[in-house]
Amino acid sequence: MFLSALLAAAPSPGPGGSLDEAAQQAGNAAGWVEENWSTWLNTGLRIVLIAAVAIVLRTAIRRALTKLIDRMNRSAQAVEGTALGGLLVNAERRRQRSEAIGSVLRSVASFLILGTAALMILGAFQINLAPLLASAGVAGVALGFGARNLVTDFLSGVFMILEDQYGVGDTVDAGVASGEVIEVGLRVTKLRGDNGEIWYVRNGEVKRIGNLSQGWSTAGVDVTVRLTEDLDEVRTVITEAATAMAKEDPWNERLWGPVEILGLDAVLLDSMTVRVTAKTMPGKALGVERELRWRIKRAFDESGIRMIGAVPPQADEPSAADPTAAMAAPSAYASATSPQSLAATPIAPPPNMSK
Repeated sequence: MFLSALLAAAPSPGPGGSLDEAAQQAGNAAGWVEENWSTWLNTGLRIVLIAAVAIVLRTAIRRALTKLIDRMNRSAQAVEGTALGGLLVNAERRRQRSEAIGSVLRSVASFLILGTAALMILGAFQINLAPLLASAGVAGVALGFGARNLVTDFLSGVFMILEDQYGVGDTVDAGVASGEVIEVGLRVTKLRGDNGEIWYVRNGEVKRIGNLSQGWSTAGVDVTVRLTEDLDEVRTVITEAATAMAKEDPWNERLWGPVEILGLDAVLLDSMTVRVTAKTMPGKALGVERELRWRIKRAFDESGIRMIGAVPPQADEPSAADPTAAMAAPSAYASATSPQSLAATPIAPPPNMSK
């Protein structure tokens, strides 16, 4: 069949040609095919083998990465089912982080495998790859300079995810914006602000990250009382209120340590400030502070301890009436030598000159 196609594509002999010339051309074509068919077969088999190996290798690596990601998710779900699972693991954050890492690894593996296979196939066709690689290098450098911000955002996002700097549900301060993380991408991170707004922060623009949801938080309360209050009684009342709070739900889970009274933080002429702190679950410090203030205020009211700014101080006994309250203010006319008295004195009549 291939020989027939070559004979059909060969130029037909001219009017003056003979049958011998046509037979000679057919013989030359058949000889050329006979000489090169082995090369074609070898090249075709190499191409098929390269493509098959690349596809099989890519499929195997992608499946292995998918199984690894699924195993990570299953381990996160197993920990979540324990008593402290809600405190130590955020399943949604773990899932998104593992999926992002898996997507990056799968993309890199596919690019390397398919790119190498494409270069090997071009080499099988006896194509000089040096000019192609040089052109690709120049194009890559130009693209890198032109899209350096995009490359910076992508690389920053990859390292943020790999290093687990923050995740979904964390409260972070990114410098340019702050709020709760609702989505982590390779180029952009979405934050939910305090007023409900959504901030789109480019990963390459983030110079520092303050994560308020990792490890533990500190709740601090300043209690200001009168200077005349008994410090031992103040300490006892605060300790009893904090102990009762630590035994109730949900504060027994949110408090990760005993409430500590650090001592006097400030002493003024009419007041003194007692500093109270507690180690809490990440992101729960504000709620613990509000509840602790509430309980301390109620305990102080029951014990008769007055806080500055809460209950105005009142005297224990009514004071005696001021005896000078009904007295009029001193007048300048009471003194005969005062300028007002001198100005009001009538002019004396002139002496009698007739005597």
